Amino acid sequence: MLKYEIQNKTDYTFLGLFTGAGGLDLGFELEGFQHTESNEILDYAVNTLRYNRPDWDIVHGDVKEYTPSFKKGIDVLLAGFPCQGFSLGGNRDETDERNTLYKEVVRIANTMQPRVIVMENVLNLRTMKHPETGKPFAQQISEELSAIGYTTKYEFFRVSEFGAPQTRRRFIFIATKNDSLKYFRFPQPTRDTTIRDFLFELGQDLSIELPNHKPEWGFKSYAHTETGAKFDKDDVAIPIRLSRTASVGNPIRNFDSPFPAIDTATVWGWGLGNVSAKRIDKERENSKYVRNPNSKAKLWRISASKIRPFTAREYARLQTFPDDWVFLGKNKRELQLQIGNAVPVMFAKTIASKVREALEVMDGKQKMKIEEGEQTQLF
Repeated sequence: MLKYEIQNKTDYTFLGLFTGAGGLDLGFELEGFQHTESNEILDYAVNTLRYNRPDWDIVHGDVKEYTPSFKKGIDVLLAGFPCQGFSLGGNRDETDERNTLYKEVVRIANTMQPRVIVMENVLNLRTMKHPETGKPFAQQISEELSAIGYTTKYEFFRVSEFGAPQTRRRFIFIATKNDSLKYFRFPQPTRDTTIRDFLFELGQDLSIELPNHKPEWGFKSYAHTETGAKFDKDDVAIPIRLSRTASVGNPIRNFDSPFPAIDTATVWGWGLGNVSAKRIDKERENSKYVRNPNSKAKLWRISASKIRPFTAREYARLQTFPDDWVFLGKNKRELQLQIGNAVPVMFAKTIASKVREALEVMDGKQKMKIEEGEQTQLF
């Protein structure tokens, strides 16, 4: 069972905006920070948070109408503001109204004056231009934080190098008051985390009982074929991609690499026995389900004796949520939106450890550590 324990509790506090299913907030809690309040607009995500942390104060509502119940005294303000308008997986629309929700972070920070602000999003903030100023969003956000007294540092990360078994890349802003940013150091990458310890057992043993986990063989698909053919009893179930059949990468994965980035749309699953994948030229004039009749892309077709889709728990494992973190929702889509949009918990905990270290250095509780090869450039 994937389980974590909170160690070395501290008096440092945090407040979460755009909390979603709680990945960023949970990472900070695991690092010992004390939760004060979280704001989230989606009712099913709020239900998930309240179920798992009944002692957390969760404010359900639009962040534009949210004012924290206290004005000052917070150590860390967390904000994983929506990425859909920036992401390559979305519309990448400069005018998407969600792109300006960072302004609510600036508003609340100006009121609360936290010691540290942590903002998380996608890499495209470096290049996408603000429609009014023409500046990259990363620069625009930094300048707006500077206007209220904060210095900002930002960097991007591949989370597989920081404890999460997927190649997802995330963009992190750290902002502190005055010159105290000099005490913060971004974490340094380690060896890639593979999926073996997170997924292998769930693929092989369907009797494992966990929340959000009811695996069943049988996958109805016009693209892939569950043959029912006999197979060796020692065969191992293998992770496979069931959607995005025009993607270049082979849909059959191995256990000794990180997984591709988990998102809110791609369907993954398992193949057991006689698993194979080939690319075909699709007949696009008379076939069903033709999205782009002019495309010349070859499509992947998977064949296996047995096929089943991932459960919500298997997706959650790849986002490093503990197995006792229960996701609530009316359907699979609401579960996958929560899981796919979350910050991987172990990556969040890694960032939290460096924030805690900086606060303790500022407060004279420890000396600054400088790691070999670390990046310290201010932007």
